[in-house]
Amino acid sequence: QVQLVESGGGLVQPGGSLRLSCVASVSIVSINAMGWYRQAPGKQRELVAVITSAGSTNYADSVKGRFTISRDSAKKTVYLQMNSLKPEDTAVYYCGADYKYSRYWGQGTQVTVSS
Repeated sequence: QVQLVESGGGLVQPGGSLRLSCVASVSIVSINAMGWYRQAPGKQRELVAVITSAGSTNYADSVKGRFTISRDSAKKTVYLQMNSLKPEDTAVYYCGADYKYSRYWGQGTQVTVSS
């Protein structure tokens, strides 16, 4: 099993930045892929960004050029740097991990972009 703990959410003005962190309970190099997902009220959960064990990354079109996913294996942590935030980025952000044929989720962290 994998436990994931997110942090770093909050309230930010449009155009601002936030960095989310996700700490895993196991070595992240053993995790096939880790990603950030988000769910806005009344909408389905969607993939925001993913990083594989090989270090490949992929992003949703809506965040390309604004968000960056990265990892620190020594700290067992994956980050999501979010710049130029927009009101439509408001959502609960979840960290997800694909590990040994199962997907694990964190508890989520709220990101609100509003003036």
